Amino acid sequence: MSVHSETISDASVGQASSRRRAMMAAVIGNTLEWYDFVVYAFLAGTIAKLFFPASSETASLLLTLATFGVGFVMRPLGAIVLGSLADRAGRKTALLLTILLMGLGTAMIGLAPTYATIGGAAPFVIVTARLIQGFSAGGELGSATAFLIENAPPDRRGFGASWQQASQAATLVAGSLLGAAVTGLMPAQDLEAWGWRIPFLIGLLIVPVGLYMRSQIEESTEFAGLGDAREQNPLKRVLASQVRQLISGLGLVIVWTVCTYFFLIYMPTYATRQLGLAQSASLLANSAALGILMVLAPAFGMLSDRIGRKPLLVGSAAGIAILTYPLISVLAMFPGVGTLTSVQAIMAVLIAAFTGPAPAALGELYPTHVRSTGMSLAYNGAVTVFGGFAPFIATWLIASTGNALAPAYYVTAGAVASLIALLFMKETAFGN
Repeated sequence: MSVHSETISDASVGQASSRRRAMMAAVIGNTLEWYDFVVYAFLAGTIAKLFFPASSETASLLLTLATFGVGFVMRPLGAIVLGSLADRAGRKTALLLTILLMGLGTAMIGLAPTYATIGGAAPFVIVTARLIQGFSAGGELGSATAFLIENAPPDRRGFGASWQQASQAATLVAGSLLGAAVTGLMPAQDLEAWGWRIPFLIGLLIVPVGLYMRSQIEESTEFAGLGDAREQNPLKRVLASQVRQLISGLGLVIVWTVCTYFFLIYMPTYATRQLGLAQSASLLANSAALGILMVLAPAFGMLSDRIGRKPLLVGSAAGIAILTYPLISVLAMFPGVGTLTSVQAIMAVLIAAFTGPAPAALGELYPTHVRSTGMSLAYNGAVTVFGGFAPFIATWLIASTGNALAPAYYVTAGAVASLIALLFMKETAFGN
């Protein structure tokens, strides 16, 4: 082999190694980031008692879940500010800032005095912390996914971007298992006295770990290549020239976010309250489903690089629309850990088939110079309206109708809405 060939080979190896390090930093940071945001939902029952005492258990839980949803109100603002920052100043700058903000919000929750200690100020602290976390999360997906897409080879973008979803699943697995541990192994008195704080304090690891990992990465060649052509007002440009892409992106995300927040975040609460299952057992069943999603999302992302994003997106959205009500009905008729695990496993496969290719499909709707802003607006707009309040809506539907199956209608409607949007969306996998 000639010296020239060896140089090219070494350069290729170095480039591949740099890509892997960059993607690992994005994935690990994303895992730690989302852990802190969702662990709140897994401990909603305990938080309800400690911070939102009300006249009834249902009212207390509704207040807690509404506060969970409040975090999503800030996500569009975070999408605008942090998404635009990622397109102007770079993905790295935005990703470092999201880690710092999420750490601040998590510390506020983990160290917050309860209602019994400081009265009405306690809910105010929790709401403020959730707003900070929501602002941070608003910029995370767009920046992290844009970074993953731009660091993947053009013919492996589906696989590269799918790790965004796989890392979220890993986040939820960690939250479920830790939630199961503290609720299953601790006496109720200890859990309410101090044990509930453990998952939040562990989450503070995002600050040193996340900052270090993300401080070591470099901007992608694709983004760095923009040079002076970087968009100085990406929000204005997106709203002026990317309206169709925004609508397509919003439609794509609806079923993604509704299924994630109902089946993979709210389901332990649903199983405990509606099916009478132990909280620790419900969290373990949830963890099994999340493990399936974590493994299969990259597999479906890789498959989408070969056959296209749209066949998988349309097929899985249709499957969710058809199967949600029958599966929830079976769960209501035969409540048990085995039935719950089976139902969640089936839904996890369908969700993986959708969310594996979805991040790449969403990112490929937009050109590089406005990709983070476009993705952040589309994703967080849909999450705020349809997904973030899904646990609240599910609880409210059951309370107002007296029908434990009512949430299935909401999930099915979300799947149908996305299916309609997908039928009008062009294939994005090839020639981008």
